[in-house]
Amino acid sequence: MRHSYKVAVVGSGFAGLVTARELKREALLVTVFEKADHVDGIWLFNSRVDTDLLGLDLNREIVHSSLYRSLRVNLPRQIMGFMDYPFMKKECGDPRTFPGFCPGLWVDGLIRFGHEVVRVELTDEARHKWVVESRTRETESRWESKEEVFEAVVICNGKHTEPKIVEFPGRDTWPGLQMHNHSYRTPEQFENKVFDHIQVQPIYMVLIGNGSSANDILKEISPLASQVHQAIRGPGSQLKRLENHDNAWQHSMIECAHKDGKVVFQDGSIVDPDVIIHCTGYKFHFPFLRSNGTVTVDDNRVGPLYKHVFPPSLAPWLSFVALPYKAVPYIVMELQAKWVAKVLSGKVKLPTQAEMADSVEELYRLMEKSGRPKHLTHTL
Repeated sequence: MRHSYKVAVVGSGFAGLVTARELKREALLVTVFEKADHVDGIWLFNSRVDTDLLGLDLNREIVHSSLYRSLRVNLPRQIMGFMDYPFMKKECGDPRTFPGFCPGLWVDGLIRFGHEVVRVELTDEARHKWVVESRTRETESRWESKEEVFEAVVICNGKHTEPKIVEFPGRDTWPGLQMHNHSYRTPEQFENKVFDHIQVQPIYMVLIGNGSSANDILKEISPLASQVHQAIRGPGSQLKRLENHDNAWQHSMIECAHKDGKVVFQDGSIVDPDVIIHCTGYKFHFPFLRSNGTVTVDDNRVGPLYKHVFPPSLAPWLSFVALPYKAVPYIVMELQAKWVAKVLSGKVKLPTQAEMADSVEELYRLMEKSGRPKHLTHTL
């Protein structure tokens, strides 16, 4: 008779929900820890933002979601569902192929809402005992903590919460407002803004980045701004007016910023903006994980991980679901969840620790040989 292990799942976004479902199907004892009061993780819109708009203050109050109100998915719904839970059009829902929301995947009775995980630590390696410490808010100023022991932990806390910003000379002394797009919600938040006690409208803005979020936000704020200047990397970056925008220009990256408010771009142009928005992506972040250096995050490479899921020396008792980028995310996370569940149930065997470690090293060697930077490790 197979042993039914106790498994903790950190997070109840898409990855956490499908992982919990697959673990339950394998008759494992599942507990999902969710900081918020609802499921859906990154897809749960929250009008609140971090207390530090750049995300640099380690003691800031963190809002998990990065959704801006107008966001629509950029994958067609036909590839956003799970194998037996397709993302279908509904008569009362959003009928578009690229809809403005995503469906939930409920797992009855397994989720503890309002439970923030603050520590995951291996306390007995021989018997693979993991302590999961969580806390719940009792009052505005008082928390209650609780420790529980599990035999396995699956980390599904997402990858779009910890901002990554661009550093340039003068960034920390530039006097205007800086924020990461993690804290952008609506263009109206810039109406009637006051900077240095002077009301400024319309405003001059700089957007750093050329991804989906940067281009979405540029389209939204350009009607409210006097000028919008987009700073991008790459050999093709040059000073030019953007098509379909009379008041928006593209530049090369920022060279430096000055205390008088001026921002200098590498193409030599100079602007005097009121706001800089860093649309520059996110960092993997596991502040609760205590692994004694076994699992690290180095230039956004989480490792060492066998096939982006299992740390070889801790497998299968610690695993990660949904780290890969640039892949059809929902089928990838579903297959990863099925793999983790079947390994923990004993139906599927992993290679030896040495074989998994060799596989990881081979991946790193191939990346180095081809000149592929470390931060693209999880980009499939």
